[in-house]
Amino acid sequence: MRMSQLFSPTLREVPSEAEIPSHQLMLRAGLMRKTVSGIYMYLPLGYRSIRKVEQIVREEMDRQGGQEILMSALMPADMWRATGRWLDYGNEMFRLTDRGGRDMCLGPTHEELVTSIARDEIRSYRQLPKLLYQIQTKFRDEIRPRFGLMRAREFIMKDLYSFDRDADGLEQSYRKMYVAYCRTFDRCGLHYRIVEADPGAIGGTSSHEYMVLSDIGEAALVFCDACGYAANVEQAEARGVWEGIGVTPAEGGRPGTRPCEPVPTPGVRTIEELVSFLRVQPDQMLKTLIYVGDGTPVAAVVRGDRELNEVKLKKALGVRELELATPAVIEEVTGAPVGFAGPVGLKPGVRIIADLEVPSLVAGVTGANAADTHLVGVSYGRDWRADVVCDLRNVVKGDACPRCGLPLDAARGVEVGHLFKLGTKYSRVLGAKFLDEDGTEKLMIMGCYGIGITRIVAAVIEEHHDDDGIIWPMSIAPYHATVVPVNTTAPEQLEVAQAIYGDLWALGVEAVVDDRDERPGVKFKDADLIGFPVRVTIGSRTLDHGQVEIRMRRSGEVERVSVSDAARRVREIVDGELKALEPRHHSLD
Repeated sequence: MRMSQLFSPTLREVPSEAEIPSHQLMLRAGLMRKTVSGIYMYLPLGYRSIRKVEQIVREEMDRQGGQEILMSALMPADMWRATGRWLDYGNEMFRLTDRGGRDMCLGPTHEELVTSIARDEIRSYRQLPKLLYQIQTKFRDEIRPRFGLMRAREFIMKDLYSFDRDADGLEQSYRKMYVAYCRTFDRCGLHYRIVEADPGAIGGTSSHEYMVLSDIGEAALVFCDACGYAANVEQAEARGVWEGIGVTPAEGGRPGTRPCEPVPTPGVRTIEELVSFLRVQPDQMLKTLIYVGDGTPVAAVVRGDRELNEVKLKKALGVRELELATPAVIEEVTGAPVGFAGPVGLKPGVRIIADLEVPSLVAGVTGANAADTHLVGVSYGRDWRADVVCDLRNVVKGDACPRCGLPLDAARGVEVGHLFKLGTKYSRVLGAKFLDEDGTEKLMIMGCYGIGITRIVAAVIEEHHDDDGIIWPMSIAPYHATVVPVNTTAPEQLEVAQAIYGDLWALGVEAVVDDRDERPGVKFKDADLIGFPVRVTIGSRTLDHGQVEIRMRRSGEVERVSVSDAARRVREIVDGELKALEPRHHSLD
């Protein structure tokens, strides 16, 4: 490809709409352009990288026995209603009505449709297991699309679905995908952590996320380098405070000697205000939050210095819908305005769910369920008891690892892949059954496994860039090399450039030749901005000695080689970098 013909409109200025490096560089390097907020079109350089990621994913899915299909992006509402997700998915789903008045949606994911295929076509245990996958555009109407391809409304995704006879079969399929995902991200040049995660709207019994650590990541995670434990904060387990102290959460700690008594706190509502007003520490307080779960008010209690984890609360309650109560509901339940709720003396019948740390609090401070009043000297077991004591809080850096007890570290990450054990969540509702070898009818056991293709490209750029532009891993660079004649009006330079360019393609090196009539500085800046891993420069100084200059984008190293050896040397560099990206050994154990 000649740069004079390549459609790669680069930008010198950083677009004002782009907040993070990957978004800025994908626009500046001419990889994509915005259609509307959260929706992009991919230009030749960007699409070449996307296709390379797709090919790596295909190879790794096929290696594990996956078979590629392509399902329709447009789906009828009926099957989504059958699983309950027509409502559960909320406003993120793009819904429409066809000319016949039928409700339809643009697929955000494809569990329902692929389950219907398996239901209709698989009859016998002899047809199992099956691993079916597709690479397709998905649609999610994000409330706040941002960060370019990191959180887009239209994106390319690989989703694979496993169908097995039993739990052992699902475990084998899950392990295959675990390894396939590790190999995929290794080959794409990503550094990642595998963390335990909440299944969310997809559902199922357990899941793992593949997270690329990044300050701009929207997911918070904690991890332990000592034992290898890692989890999304939504899923991370809080270590109990009861081990080794001889009591249980139900019993609580020893009551304090100070009686529980009210203290006037006019206008003091928040933890910060109480710290100053009562001269106590946040960890001495009980924070009571009133929620409504499936229409029923409930009180959730955590320590004052902790944040409630709504995902854990929703699971503990076993509800589908959970939201903070309105001021009117709070006043009805507590008898007080917002800011003075507490677990002592709540309206009869209101369930109280407390975090694991709460029962050990002695002589605590909490709202008195009366305006402008708090209680001091509150002790669990003496003054109040919870209906349920369980893990409700967000785990933070420094908390004890639930596996080994050492302090956890914390980071933010970008999710690039997700594995789910679905079990029979979809096969039961949609009737996906098979006849086992003993003639009994059984439900298929399912798993699903997603990889964000376009998000991988953005995550790679986020991890691999500098002030000058993108630094592509060789495996997914749009082209391996660029050949740059310094002066295209000098016939000998252009002739050598064309010859090396042809030799590179003959050796299997994807290359472009920058034949534009531009200043050398412009060509070099574009080469760095686009991120060609190797640059071959033909200038008069080196050419007078029968040599050309080879520069590696990642290291900045420069070497001079003879014209006749240039293509061979570039091929060696390409092979060396690809070898460095070969997958490591991986196991779920």
